[in-house]
Amino acid sequence: MSTTFDVTNPATDDVIGNVADLDSAAVIEQVGRAHKAFAEWREVPPRRRAEILQNAYSRMIADLERLRDIVVAENGKSQADAEAEIKYAAEFFRWYAEEAVRLDGEYTTAPAGGVRNVVTRHPVGVALLITPWNFPAAMATRKIGPALAAGCTVVLKPARETPLTAVAITEILHAAGVPEDAVQVATTTATRDVVPAVLADDRVKKLSFTGSTAVGRTLLAECSKRVVNASMELGGNAPFIVTGDADIDAAVAGAMVAKFRNGGQACTAANRFYVHRDAVEAFTQKFGEKISAMSVGDPATGTDIGPMIHAKAGSEIRELIQGAVDQGAEISAQAQLPDGAGDAYVAPTLLTGVPQDAAILHEEIFGPVAPVVVWDDLEELIPLANDAEVGLSSYVYAGDLKAAMKIGERLEAGMVGINRGIVSDPSAPFGGVKQAGIGREGGHWGIEEFTEVQYLSVDWS
Repeated sequence: MSTTFDVTNPATDDVIGNVADLDSAAVIEQVGRAHKAFAEWREVPPRRRAEILQNAYSRMIADLERLRDIVVAENGKSQADAEAEIKYAAEFFRWYAEEAVRLDGEYTTAPAGGVRNVVTRHPVGVALLITPWNFPAAMATRKIGPALAAGCTVVLKPARETPLTAVAITEILHAAGVPEDAVQVATTTATRDVVPAVLADDRVKKLSFTGSTAVGRTLLAECSKRVVNASMELGGNAPFIVTGDADIDAAVAGAMVAKFRNGGQACTAANRFYVHRDAVEAFTQKFGEKISAMSVGDPATGTDIGPMIHAKAGSEIRELIQGAVDQGAEISAQAQLPDGAGDAYVAPTLLTGVPQDAAILHEEIFGPVAPVVVWDDLEELIPLANDAEVGLSSYVYAGDLKAAMKIGERLEAGMVGINRGIVSDPSAPFGGVKQAGIGREGGHWGIEEFTEVQYLSVDWS
């Protein structure tokens, strides 16, 4: 049974479209079609799969403006952020077009002799891909690209807030040559019913999930019932460290990207700013000037910052700000909200004098707020920077590159930006440590997540 649900623009609350609201039975039917398609898709030569993915890349770039506008409308991010996301998202199709023909194996002699070991990789099978609303294009292509390149078929379940982008990308893939049943979109408002039902289906061999750590734990419990192969990219609480000899202008420029990309609604976003006492005055002054100058409003009009994904998110962020102020923090700089701004809008804010026990330092803000803490001693700083149950990304700005890298190596994070405010790259392993996830996306690591290793022991006596 299928009805529909509306998709709204968080900047205006206008309904911008509707999509099918699939129940568990309908999505299980999609799994069945993906399972049948897998038998054929896995046999498509890697070179042909590569050509199709390259075609999809070209089509995305050619359709950049339309895709950008879809993301702006259903997600609320700025036009500049949305355009950058579409370019980044398309790169995963190009990258995995290249990786499709480079899956490595091994041929070795057993140490005792008389046996040859042949190691190869096979596509794992039907994959359930669950993506979040904050990067509706990039999170989809970062999973679809390697899955198709490896020979898997997929059912993509996008966030209910942003399904239109997923539908548009899937249409591009079909036009590029991917069989319709090899990539399907499961749009639904009944996630809590649909996902366990899909994971219970023996034909589903893989789960790739991006979302919160709390939901990730729940999904891992579901996967454990059948020992489903699972990849998880979960929450973050990234420290942004500025040393006393850092280039302040460069650090501020990096902070603006690390904090305010997508309005701060990114798992890699800088969450806590640790600035050395020798640099804090200059850093906060210049950082505050940049923040105060940001334009806030409907992203369709070209503003720097749009709304949060919904009013509830805006309310939760304002509560974190007020909680920090109640504990002694000071609002040092703040952008202006437009007249009549709804509850989904949050003013970009710089907080100074933030006490270490403030909740805003220990929760993922997921919004445009930058809390600053002053530090003096590196040996005291490192435990503070590592004081989080998740370790996805971190940032270090320092004048001495060797010192910066030494700090980076001591941080409990899967990714560290050294003198740069962004860590995402299709060619690099994206993922975290501790409770930030399992596995990696991007690079050759990403395609390996959608394969199983098989070893053939060949008598050679």
